[in-house]
Amino acid sequence: MSGILDPNGNPALTQPLREPPALPGRWTVCAMLFVATTINYMDRLVISILKPVLEASTLHLEPFFHGWPTVERSISLTDVQYGNIVWCFQIAYALGVIFAGRLVDRAGLRFGYPIVTSLWSLAAMGHALVSSVFGFGVARFFLGLGESGNFPAAVKATAEWFPPRERSLATGIFNSGACLGSILAPFAVPWVALHFGWRASFLITGIFSACWIVWWLVKYRAPAGSMDNPLVPGAPPPGPHIVWWKYLRYPQAWGFVGAKFLTDTVWWFYIFWLPSYFSSRFRLDLSHIGLPLIVVYGFSSVGSICGGWLPAGFVTLGLELKRARLSAMLLCACMAVPISMAGGLQSMWTAVALLSLAAAAHQGWSANLYTTASDMFPAADVGTVVSLGQLAGALSGAIFAQVAGHILQLTHSYVPLFLYSASAYLLALVLLRTLAPGLRRAKL
Repeated sequence: MSGILDPNGNPALTQPLREPPALPGRWTVCAMLFVATTINYMDRLVISILKPVLEASTLHLEPFFHGWPTVERSISLTDVQYGNIVWCFQIAYALGVIFAGRLVDRAGLRFGYPIVTSLWSLAAMGHALVSSVFGFGVARFFLGLGESGNFPAAVKATAEWFPPRERSLATGIFNSGACLGSILAPFAVPWVALHFGWRASFLITGIFSACWIVWWLVKYRAPAGSMDNPLVPGAPPPGPHIVWWKYLRYPQAWGFVGAKFLTDTVWWFYIFWLPSYFSSRFRLDLSHIGLPLIVVYGFSSVGSICGGWLPAGFVTLGLELKRARLSAMLLCACMAVPISMAGGLQSMWTAVALLSLAAAAHQGWSANLYTTASDMFPAADVGTVVSLGQLAGALSGAIFAQVAGHILQLTHSYVPLFLYSASAYLLALVLLRTLAPGLRRAKL
């Protein structure tokens, strides 16, 4: 009986596909991804926390040292100007992700990741040197260019180091670094700004970035075998290397990109506008705005890890892995719906509760959405596919920044923004399931 031969003339494997063995050291890699994502989010959050300060003409300080200035000039920022600054970040983020995934795919994680980390860290500290709306726009532009590389690199590392059953959990863990950064920033930034000035607040993460870069370069080495390596028994073979724009031939790519476009903008809203929401709606000043933000972002961290674990929990109930992933995403999408009421609330802590639920839902959703890229594409292509999704999310965030700035300056109402935030996930899930039924793998 003649058998099926591989390209080398040897009998091909015909047994059912098995998941490849786990690689040692993968959780150390996950820890490094977690720390990088934490620093990434601390850098991008500083300006949103300082927005109420930047809206005024001066900031009155509480200096520790005799002779330290007690007043610092601000820039009298408006909602529309703030929206323009956020737009600069988002456009640069969109431009950056076009190249960031390719940079990481071509240069490799060991050197590509520190390059983008260095760029965003220098840009973040550069905010301390500016004194105008234009200057902030330039600094945010370069910050966006650098920060665009973090998630393509982290998701690629997850695809290379973790077997499919662990990827959503690993993604949830490193993605929770976004939540920790979002907790640490409102804890540290107001304290630094009140005692040393708002400029000093942009410098606090520089030392952490430098330490991380050294840690990564010393510790990280490429894995001995990829999770999609055809030499690993049972692993699906990688597809051919293709230019980035040809990924748009595949409905799986459009499903991922469309879902990112619809839902990433909600997280950008939570990152860049929640401090302003609490300040304007509940009259919180810089010394009191930290606690509600810490609570909201703290729950988002729980949502990231629990959301990443959810598919494994559904698998133990008998669901197939991809079906379990989609079920977890549906649950997260439903958890976001109550945020539609937040725009008209009178109780700050009720708003905190709804926002905590919605932020947790987003992070759980995001952990699973990122993992769908590695479900549908080989590891060698994941960085590029994720970059396309990041591009879509950044463009939607840029559009949202302009719309939000004008809505708030004209109406002073957050109701339309929260209504969109409540419905985006269900719309995105319908789109993903329509274009990629069952998260079937793309035939490259």
